[in-house]
Amino acid sequence: MVIPVHDVNPVRRTPWVTYALIAANVVVFLLTPGVAGSLTGHAGLAELCRLQAFTEHYALVPRELIHERIPALAPTGAVGVGPHGAGCVLAAPSYAKSPVLSVFTAMFLHGSWVHLLGNMLFLFIFGNNIEDRMGHIRFTLFYAVCGFAAGAGFALLNADSGQPLIGASGAIAGVLGAYLVLYPRARVWVLVPFLVFLPLRLPAWIVLGFWFVLQAFYSAGQGTSEAGAVAYAAHVVGFAVGMLLAWPLKPGTPPPPEPRGALFGRQARRA
Repeated sequence: MVIPVHDVNPVRRTPWVTYALIAANVVVFLLTPGVAGSLTGHAGLAELCRLQAFTEHYALVPRELIHERIPALAPTGAVGVGPHGAGCVLAAPSYAKSPVLSVFTAMFLHGSWVHLLGNMLFLFIFGNNIEDRMGHIRFTLFYAVCGFAAGAGFALLNADSGQPLIGASGAIAGVLGAYLVLYPRARVWVLVPFLVFLPLRLPAWIVLGFWFVLQAFYSAGQGTSEAGAVAYAAHVVGFAVGMLLAWPLKPGTPPPPEPRGALFGRQARRA
């Protein structure tokens, strides 16, 4: 897996929406109950119960969205002691959850610092150019539509699942799809793990094309067993929707600057 660190594709205007989305995701993560445990890796039972209640409230649950089956019991965030020992208390929900609205709220939830920082890195590198091309308002709508389509698509493919879905990666996948359509030849600096991290400058179509193929590979169930915890199908749907929405903008999109200097990690020769 390559790690993008920078693209050679300057923008004409400040990407305020991209910055605001990153800030919102970070703030929500810091305000999420139990986040202190994610810093140390050792969350207590009370923190886990609060986190579970928060997630059940705001995360997207496929069977709730598709079948409108809101559970009669939900975690309260409290700790109780039962016949089998201490655990999280379940009770009738004290809130009225909207499954449709949860598709959007889930886009701002993340399960760990790695989850959050990985998503924000991709949004920071690729989001600014898409916002620059679309404008602030259209980009905001574009991001929301891609995120909703990714979440709804995943729910349709897993209609009976009660596993909560969280994360901004579906919406960000839409940004990556748009970038592939609009700037396939833009150069992207990446780190490739090969004994050490090798810096290379590759065309966006290679970086993002490889990313999409990997997501589709895992989504089809061909990856390792560890891939099951990630909603790869949401990535595939978001990416495809982003490509479709960006396609009408392709004819009027100015090309990225011609690369100069180092190419593929080495100094390019001039003819």
